[in-house]
Order: sequence, then C-alpha cells, then structure tokens
Amino acid sequence: MLRRGKVVAVGATVFAFLFSTTLPAQAFTLPPLFVKLADSPTLASPGIVLIDPTTNETIYSRDADVERAPASVLKLFSMTTVLNALSPDLTFKTTISETATPGTFILAGSADPWLTASPFEAQKYQRAFSPTLINKLLDLHPDLKRITLEYDNVYSSDISILQHYFYGHLIITPVKVSSVADAATPIASIESPPLSKIIEFTLLYSDNVLADRLARTAARAMGFGTDTAGLQVAFEKTLSDIGISSNGLQIYDGNGLSHQTRVTARQVADLLLAISKDPKFKVIEDGLPTAGLTGTLKTRFVNDAPQAVGLVHAKTGWINTTVSLAGYVTVGPNQYVFAIVANHIHNLESARQAARVTIDQMLGSIAKPLN
Repeated sequence: MLRRGKVVAVGATVFAFLFSTTLPAQAFTLPPLFVKLADSPTLASPGIVLIDPTTNETIYSRDADVERAPASVLKLFSMTTVLNALSPDLTFKTTISETATPGTFILAGSADPWLTASPFEAQKYQRAFSPTLINKLLDLHPDLKRITLEYDNVYSSDISILQHYFYGHLIITPVKVSSVADAATPIASIESPPLSKIIEFTLLYSDNVLADRLARTAARAMGFGTDTAGLQVAFEKTLSDIGISSNGLQIYDGNGLSHQTRVTARQVADLLLAISKDPKFKVIEDGLPTAGLTGTLKTRFVNDAPQAVGLVHAKTGWINTTVSLAGYVTVGPNQYVFAIVANHIHNLESARQAARVTIDQMLGSIAKPLN
C-alpha cells in the first residue's frame, strides 16, 4: 500500500515530503535526466504522467490528455471493471453429465476463463484441466469411440481444444445448447481457483485471452452485452463509479491488442491512484509484475537500470507501434504513480526495445529504496 503524507511544492521541480513522526522529512528533486529521457526521440512524443499519490499533485506531465492506443496497459481498466462487477472470491465450475440418450453427454459451465488442456499449465499454474472431465466419462464407458457433447456456457474454443486433445482416441461431436437437461446425471466437475488468483495471473503474465474473457464476463454481469459496445459501456460505468472521466475513452477489446482502443495517460494514472486507495482493488496491485524479478518485468531494468530492480511495480504493454508501462515506482519513503504511453514508435522490434530502455532509465533516475 502507498504511504500517506503531505507535499509542499518548492520551485519548479523540488518537492518537500513531510511524513508522520516515524519518518523524517525528505526532499525530492526531479532529476534533469528524467526530463531529458522523456523528451528522447526513442519515445516519439509520448504521453507521460508522474503523480504524488499523497496529495494527488502532478509532478511531471507531458501530453497527458491525448488519447492513445495503450496496448496491454488496458488490462488495468479491464481488471478494475472485473472487480467492480464480480467478487474476488468467485469461482467458476464446469460439470459433465450423462443424458438419457446413449452416447450423448452435457458439458455445463459458468464461462470459466481458466480452463486448459495443457498438462504443463494445469500443473504449474493450477489451471482447471478440462480433459479430466472426458477421462472421467471414459472411466465409466471405456468402450466409447465417439460421443455427442452438448455444451452450455463453455467457450467454443475450449471445446475445439478438447476435440484436438482426444483426436485419434475419441471423436467428439459438439452441439451448442441454450440450457441443460434436467434429467442429466452428473459424472464429474472441475473448479477454478478464486477470481482474485486469476486476475493476479492475468496481470503478472499479461494473458490476453484471460483478460478479454474476464472483461466480457464482467460486462455481462453488469447487464451489458459481451460485444464491443457492451465493453465500452461497462468500462465507462466503472470509471464513473470511481470518479474518473471517461472522455475520449474508446474500447474495442478487453486486452489492449486493438490499435483502435484509446485512453489517455492521465486516465491511466488516475485509475492507478484509485486502485491504490481502494482495498477492493488490492488484487490488481498484488498482480503487477516487479522490475527485474517477476512476470513480464522479470528481465526488464536488470541491465539498463539496475538501481530500479525491485522498486517498480507496473503493467507492461506493447503492440506494433506502442510501448507502454504504468504503475508505481518507489522513491525512498514514498511511491509515485506513473503512466507512460508511447504510441508513435516505428514498427520495428529494435525501436520498441529502444523505447523500453528509455522508459526503464527514466524510472531508474528517480527510483530509490526506502533506506
């Protein structure tokens, strides 16, 4: 959680921080290197905001209110919408049942985004292993060579993956239905971990499928559609609920892969402020990768800004022409909120990597451990 205190501005770039009696007064000067790097051609006129959350004062801003394609930083908006609509303790359950028709079975779910047919993912990440359900069926009927699998509230892509998994052993003919037969006899079920764990995983590894599925599930739970229009309204309502302007917001998916999606660096930073101050969203903070140590930041900062390793907790993002990073940076006894969205990068990996290095060095110029 962020430390609370007071800030008094002194001149253009000097800020004195007054904390409780347990912490001595500290002085912070925004280094010229930070500003120089923010102006670097490698970032191609980015949107940048650096905010002191103890006072909500903006320490540095550059084109912060320009709408930009944020890439995977959008997942901060998605997961906030999810937690605004659903309990972090929610679990998803999928059940396979036998019908009165020989060879016909029903797979009934709750739109579990966590299903997988990968033994590696099931073991390493405790993901719900969907082949378990078919194997339980085959334990009861070992002579079956083909089945009709009616399914409800299970993603069609997960059904296709099951077909492929059992290819050569069992022919699965899927049939999408709108309701489950009352006379069906349950055979087995699998359940996901709590939603909070799925959210943490989604943010830590920037899982695009999970983010999009969860965002659409939240939109439906809020009474909106699961299409693009439904996502737009769901995100707008979430921002309104926590007191953030949605002006200029354009949402086309739940993961940030669309080049048409638009948010501002200011909206990203304001969202991070709201997340830090509301315990309901603590799961999002917990899921953010840590510089040089975990998730999508595990290899970042290590070589180009080693002084910031362990001191930046942030969501990464990139698409062809965008490189972004947004989260919290530790500066002594305080943590600042930052959002950096560079969306005019040349569509070359070398250009994107140069932008990442510049961003890392910017944050490295201000990051300092507590002691």
